Amino acid sequence: MATVDLVPLVDEGLGNSAYLVDLGDGRALVVDVSLDLRAAWRAVRRRGLRPAFAADTHLHADFLSGARQLAATEGTRVLASAAGHREFAHTGLHDEDEVDLGGLRLRALATPGHTHEHLSFLLLDGDAPVGVFTGGSLLVGAAARTDLVSPDRTEALARQQYASLRRLASLPDEVAVWPTHGAGSFCSAPPGTRRTSTIGQEKETNPLLRAGDEDAFVSALTGSLGSFPPYFLRLAEVNRRGPAVLGTDPGLPPLAADTVRSLLTEGARLIDVRPVPEFAAGHIPGAVSIPLRPAFASWLGWLAPHDRPLVILRNTEQDPGEIVWQATKIGYDNLAGELAGGLAAWTAAGEPTTGTRLVRADQIGDRPVLDTRQAAEFAAGHVPGAAHVELGALADRAGDLPREPLVVMCGHGERAMGAASLLERAGHRDLAVLEGGPGDWARSTGRSLESGV
Repeated sequence: MATVDLVPLVDEGLGNSAYLVDLGDGRALVVDVSLDLRAAWRAVRRRGLRPAFAADTHLHADFLSGARQLAATEGTRVLASAAGHREFAHTGLHDEDEVDLGGLRLRALATPGHTHEHLSFLLLDGDAPVGVFTGGSLLVGAAARTDLVSPDRTEALARQQYASLRRLASLPDEVAVWPTHGAGSFCSAPPGTRRTSTIGQEKETNPLLRAGDEDAFVSALTGSLGSFPPYFLRLAEVNRRGPAVLGTDPGLPPLAADTVRSLLTEGARLIDVRPVPEFAAGHIPGAVSIPLRPAFASWLGWLAPHDRPLVILRNTEQDPGEIVWQATKIGYDNLAGELAGGLAAWTAAGEPTTGTRLVRADQIGDRPVLDTRQAAEFAAGHVPGAAHVELGALADRAGDLPREPLVVMCGHGERAMGAASLLERAGHRDLAVLEGGPGDWARSTGRSLESGV
């Protein structure tokens, strides 16, 4: 089996992997790269390569593709499914079409399911298959969800996914599996550290490949579907039309306190990206807490509007470029700027602030608890008697919750503080946020967690 010089480009926050293949002649193939091309550029420049080809396995719903950007700025040839009907220059591929990469070949395999136009790309050295870029088809230990195209097509696409996985499983056992979606992706990948695999390993360990028949597969796949950020419903069409080409790197202009006040009065939303303790100690009333961390983009796309200006509040240690690129890669081009001088400038201008109390597990007492984790996390173990509303659903359900003293919790505190900030915007008071998660509560109290819903 030939070896390929392949570099995974992992986005821990979105739970995705793009790939760079050194073609050995100064050119490179990149697969499923996002519009945030920083990691890809570091990889190609370190090796002195030119991105000659950019392949997209499907119309991505969780990030904007960087393929069109590369085509416009580098002359990169874009490879994608003809069935995707993209409205920008690309090479439209059908099942079994091949592209000569110069020594290596890329063969398109129609593998619908995650999306209707999904392609996997089999990389061949001569006639020997080396690895397959499976995108959102076969994942490590799973298969990607089938409910993003349209709710009424979920089952039909799941049946197509069944056939697609069986097709991929017919490849030789030693063929490498290079999926796009991995642990942490809302496109359905189980927790774990492995992001790549082989066909043989997946045949032995992937429960969906071991399903007894098509009906069992469909039941298992559709029964595991959780919630996903609402921006997923917009980006596939943006990727089909072609994301706007960036002339320069996006920026975060400084805004004076009076300008921020005017923007907020006119309907802008303030996104506070500082760590939880800083937000708790003092923040601008009405701000939404989304701490800057790898998962920032996902929660920005879940909690912040995309159709009104967003103002950022950060501390001096936080990288404005990281904030802007995480927003840009999910189609949030509505960042109006940042509060110049941070919270100190706001208070110096005589503007009000507020705070949110942090509590330890041993300080909860008899206060009601609201758990804001995902449904599967809650079912796996939660504080007895805790109410449950996923953070992503909280803005629509804040008015249904009783306005009483409440402890908000998640797994570590970041999502809980985001939930508390949304409740505060909705008029709730006397809120506290648990430092830690259910495991801390169990250790502190010596009591057992409840499971199930």
